[in-house]
Amino acid sequence: MTSSAHALGDVLAVESDPGGGFTPPGIGEFYPEVLTSFSVLGVGFEITRITIIAWVATLAMIAFLVLTVRKAQIVPGKMQFIGETGYSFIRDGIARDVVGPKGLPFAPFLASLFFFILANNLMAIIPFAQISPMSKFAFPLVLALICWVVYIVVGIKNQGLWPYFRDIMFLPGVPKPMYILITPLELLQNFIVRPFTLAIRLFANMFAGHMLLVTFALGATYLLTVGNLSAVFGPISALMAIVMTFFELLVIFLQAYVFTMLMGTYLNGSVEAAH
Repeated sequence: MTSSAHALGDVLAVESDPGGGFTPPGIGEFYPEVLTSFSVLGVGFEITRITIIAWVATLAMIAFLVLTVRKAQIVPGKMQFIGETGYSFIRDGIARDVVGPKGLPFAPFLASLFFFILANNLMAIIPFAQISPMSKFAFPLVLALICWVVYIVVGIKNQGLWPYFRDIMFLPGVPKPMYILITPLELLQNFIVRPFTLAIRLFANMFAGHMLLVTFALGATYLLTVGNLSAVFGPISALMAIVMTFFELLVIFLQAYVFTMLMGTYLNGSVEAAH
């Protein structure tokens, strides 16, 4: 994150209420204070609290996966069972069923994608972190661009450069005059809309979830400490914060799965030519 972006976060942070009332959460938390900065080959980098959270989430997931296979047994223990179940879920449910017969070689990539997103999403409900790096648009955007490169390269490798682009631009069975309209739309969908929607879906859900949790948590704190009849409604807000936490847990798993499944559908179109 650049210094200008950090400054923007300060400007868009929560504005204080001169009347001393409840201050709703703003987006300032998505632009935390820069802990350190450096440059590589003239490109500036900044490390913030969200960067640290992303590192912790990634290292924790790697450590978990290593532990699941460190002492692999024919009769799996609890850790091995959880790890194998998660991997089998992606291998069988997406690599085999969604990508197709040629999808098994992509199982490690799809599983890595799923577990990476899941680990970072879980930070949204982990105490002292309580924000997912995926609620910063840059993180899901980079993942979407990686997926974009992968499914295009796979398509060219499996079908050839011209056949791959030909099948996208000239859909079989479409009347030739319709190509004037269909071809630009297909190019837009495959090379612009796909990566953008892939990123925005993950970002928007994690951003909204964080804002809801913070709103109910801060609301409960305010209502319980303001000192009048508002304290009666404090427990209701606290209960909603708990309910929304469980709902957010569902969203956390769902968004990791949806992102991975969509990537599986894109790979399906890349490994097999359209008919």
